[in-house]
Formats: sequence, structure tokens, C-alpha cells
Amino acid sequence: MTVAALVLGAGRGERFRASRARVSGESPSIDALPKALIPLAGRSLFARSLAALSAVPELDLLQPVLSQDGIEAWASLREEWGEIEHLAAPVLGGAERQDSVRCGLAALPSDIAWVAIHDAARPLVQPAEISRVIAAAKEHGAALLATPVTDTVHRVVGGQIVETPDRATLFAAATPQVFRKDWLSEALLAAATEGIVGTDDAGLVARLGYRVEVVLGEASNLKITTDADRLAAERWLESFGEGA
Repeated sequence: MTVAALVLGAGRGERFRASRARVSGESPSIDALPKALIPLAGRSLFARSLAALSAVPELDLLQPVLSQDGIEAWASLREEWGEIEHLAAPVLGGAERQDSVRCGLAALPSDIAWVAIHDAARPLVQPAEISRVIAAAKEHGAALLATPVTDTVHRVVGGQIVETPDRATLFAAATPQVFRKDWLSEALLAAATEGIVGTDDAGLVARLGYRVEVVLGEASNLKITTDADRLAAERWLESFGEGA
């Protein structure tokens, strides 16, 4: 084996639940589900992410990282996606993203040299863009999918604008992010030692001075953070005839 993907689905989904607007006739049971298992046009976020990753020939192993609720539901969920080659049994994630990545890394076989990290909350990622970011990482050591920022972004302190960065230099990070396994391990150890809690693995690797190549991703690879995101993703699927 050479390349493994950690599929992160241990998030609690607090922002999603906080954003939920009740829709007439919709079951409230969606609010009780782990975020990774929230349905999107009839299939869970996790199942859709797995389907995309399993279609990438460069990936030798898929390692799910789930919450306790997700692990308890694993047996019943298997029928949602059936048999997927190279799919490992899930491991329990941690309180923070870095903790979940560390848990996933610890479960990988020793012969894995490259690690792709993908958020299950990005269910519309395309296999072709996953292949592109893996190829870039193998060339440069690390790479991530990202999209150019189109809005003007201000840095605000105390309710006042203190800086307006040139948006031509700004990119919104997405996943997968792919790294040499030793670089990723080093970055996680450094963050833990220094008490740093990051929201992005590429940033942790880059802060050590390693080059992280930016690969342009598709705008459709949105992250389901709020219920509005879920509804937008469903509209995107409907527009391409890719519903349930």
C-alpha cells in the first residue's frame, strides 16, 4: 500500500443543528444524527464521500474516522454503500480535528507513505480532482484543493477594519489535502507540543516551512456546515440529475 485516505466524520455538527430551520413535513430525526450521517438527496454525506473516494484508483485504503454514534451505527450503514474495496473498519475520532487525524493515522498500516485527509462533510468532491491533488502532493510533498476567494475580505479587530488583503492572493481551503505521512506526523506533534489547535491540516504542515501546493478545485466541492449548505448541495445534485 502507498496512499491512504482518512475520511473524517467525527464532527458533532453543532453549527449545522444551530442553523436548522424546521421544514413542514420533514422529520426532526435529522437533528439527532451525527453530522456525517445527515442525508443529502437520499444518501448520507458519508456515503457520498466514500463513493467519490472509492472511485479513485490512486487510493489504496479508506480509513473512516467517526464519532461514537457513527461507529455504533456502522453495521446498519454498510448496506447504504455495499461492498467497497479497501474500506477499513472505522476508528473513533477525538474532540478536535487534529485529534481525529491522529486517531486515523495511528490506525494506518506502516507501509502507507502518503495520507489524504477528506471531510465527509464535503460529499460532492469529484474523483478527478482527488486524483489531481494526489499527483501534486507526490510531486511537491503536500497539496490541497482550494478555490479562489471572490468576495472582498476584511480583517476586523474590535469591530473595525484593520486590513483588506488583496483577494487575488486569497484561496479558500478545501479537502482532500494530501501529505507525506512523515510531514503530517511531524506537524501534528509540533502543534500538540505548542498547544496549537488548527482548523486546517495544510496550515499546520505549512507552518513548519514545508511547501504545500495549491490545486484548483471545483466550486461544487462545498462543505455542509449549515442547513442552507445542505439545501444548496441538493439543488446542485438535482441540476445534474444526481439525486438519490
